[in-house]
Amino acid sequence: MHFMSATEHHHKHQADHHSGHHHHHPGSGNALLWALALTLSFAVVEAVGGVISGSLALLGDAGHMLTDAMALGLAAFAAWLTKQPRSARHSYGLVRAEVVAALINGLFMLVIVFTITYHAIDRLLQPQPVAGGMVMVIAAIGLMINIVVAMILHRGEQTLNTRAAYLHVLGDLLGSVAALVAGAVIYFTGWIPIDPLLSLLICTLILYSCVRLLREGLHVIMEGVPLNLDYDQIGSAMTEPAAVDSIHDLHVWTLSSGLVALSAHVVIRDMNEWEAVLGELSVQLDRRFDIQHITLQPELMQRACSQGC
Repeated sequence: MHFMSATEHHHKHQADHHSGHHHHHPGSGNALLWALALTLSFAVVEAVGGVISGSLALLGDAGHMLTDAMALGLAAFAAWLTKQPRSARHSYGLVRAEVVAALINGLFMLVIVFTITYHAIDRLLQPQPVAGGMVMVIAAIGLMINIVVAMILHRGEQTLNTRAAYLHVLGDLLGSVAALVAGAVIYFTGWIPIDPLLSLLICTLILYSCVRLLREGLHVIMEGVPLNLDYDQIGSAMTEPAAVDSIHDLHVWTLSSGLVALSAHVVIRDMNEWEAVLGELSVQLDRRFDIQHITLQPELMQRACSQGC
């Protein structure tokens, strides 16, 4: 096990102090709780209205809102977990909880999309009467609530967790629009197929965003280099100090949203220059790439060459 020297500890402490805002997202938890309360309160109303009116679009939107309430609850719980202090068992704390919650919510959304698609196709093959007027009224109220919830989440901390919750709410918002349009078309023209057709359109739009979110979450779980950073560019920048001969075993990964970690072996010509090199690299990685969680191991050039030059 490698322990930091006093100098390394000093720089690491400065880095941790600078990046403290990345660890916790105090605003995200409150935003998620407000979103949960609004979503859950209207989901029941919309579900009852969907059953009475016979609208699949309205029932689908109610289903979205009910599952979104669960998703928002999970996201709020994950936001709370990320605030818990580090421990001997979890040295980074529980910051990855938001990534796990985002993946679960993304998979949950896939199930919703396929379920609505199945029922929409069934409704196209076997049309059923829909009370267009009632659908319009309920969908209009649902649309306003979803807009408020979306604004609350959009103004909060933008983590993978809140983005996953926002995706659910966006699906609700689009579902409300679909239900409103479907209700209007049925009310004024009597053309019932518009109800399942709009449901299929909304499912397609949600599916695209859902797959993108899942891919990003899996990238984090698989310790991939953050998508906004260039691995080769970081390596080149770390060799810029005159005392640095080369860099190897460079690893860059995401712990959670806005929290990037880096480790590397730094080959230097003179060990007496390490303190200055460490300070320069720490500042450079922070300012140019917003990376503060850094673990750097110095190696003398002669020793590195004897092992593999």
